[in-house]
Amino acid sequence: MPRNDHEKWQMDLEEYIRQGEPEQSEKSTAWKTAIGLQDVDGLKTSEYLLETAKEHIEGRIDIKTAQKRIQSYYEQRQIRTEIEDGTKEADFVSARITELLGERTFQFSPAEWKTIHKRLFKDIFPHAGEYRTYNITKSEWVLNGETVLYASADSIRDTLDYDFGQEKQFSYEGLSAGDAVKHIAKFTSGIWQIHPFCEGNTRSTAVFIIKYLKTFGFSVNNEIFAENSWYFRNALARANYNDLGKGISATTIYLERFFDNLLMGYQNELKNRFIHVDYREQSAIQSAIEKDSKCNNCTLEELAILKELLKNPSITQKELAGIIGKSERTIKTRTVEMQEKGLIRRENGKRNGRWEVIANI
Repeated sequence: MPRNDHEKWQMDLEEYIRQGEPEQSEKSTAWKTAIGLQDVDGLKTSEYLLETAKEHIEGRIDIKTAQKRIQSYYEQRQIRTEIEDGTKEADFVSARITELLGERTFQFSPAEWKTIHKRLFKDIFPHAGEYRTYNITKSEWVLNGETVLYASADSIRDTLDYDFGQEKQFSYEGLSAGDAVKHIAKFTSGIWQIHPFCEGNTRSTAVFIIKYLKTFGFSVNNEIFAENSWYFRNALARANYNDLGKGISATTIYLERFFDNLLMGYQNELKNRFIHVDYREQSAIQSAIEKDSKCNNCTLEELAILKELLKNPSITQKELAGIIGKSERTIKTRTVEMQEKGLIRRENGKRNGRWEVIANI
């Protein structure tokens, strides 16, 4: 697709997100995320995929029909070039990511991650949904051509079981949003470092984490993945690399900046050059990773409530309970606590009142 046409399509997509019906906005964000995630492997989608996505967003076809059209498009093409093969992968995987993000199902387990990988890469990779049986290394730009030390092939199952078991036992109850982000970054970087599959680990990790984060009860800003997928991958690599001889230590700080933007609406500058191991301008690094004080002591549950109150100050506690996924009794308790903490205020009583958010988020 010519650059000007591609830019026009992106502008149309932004318009769907800003002014479309809720369903159109949701579909648009899913497509934007799916297409953006192809950047982690340097892949670009075709013009045909973009036009098909537009029809799906507008409700003229469902996601299954969109996938069948894309498959038929490539089956009818007789000339295969290296570029077209890369575009084919991007098109197929983008449509499949969109489908997965639109589903209201999720199970927190290694088996779910395997299933996601299989659904994304079926008929693209010969071992889709299967753990690798050999050890791997990958040259990383952000590490000056060095590789992360990935888990050995014979330890994948045990390491996954351990990491997922630890996460299941971990409680986010009462944890500040800042501490929760640190933990999420650590968990994400940990399972990515295992790299259980031969290819497609970052894209399947992103989809798994997006769906997992939605179980915390508030909307995840998927557009952060769409616009910063390459940063996300570089941050994962940086979180798993040490070269103490050169003064380089593994750090999740860059991944935390990403999750701050994703979950809490922060505006951290996500620049890939800041992550590079040779980037030594301390003042620039400090400004890039300096912790923001916006509601940093809120819990994830409180943050979810605050975001919904900002979107709809007239929302009832019953409606809020349905959106957050908590009982109405829990919401009543939390809103009282939040008023006592000075995070919110109720104006004009119970019947015709409105919520005012005082916390800076």
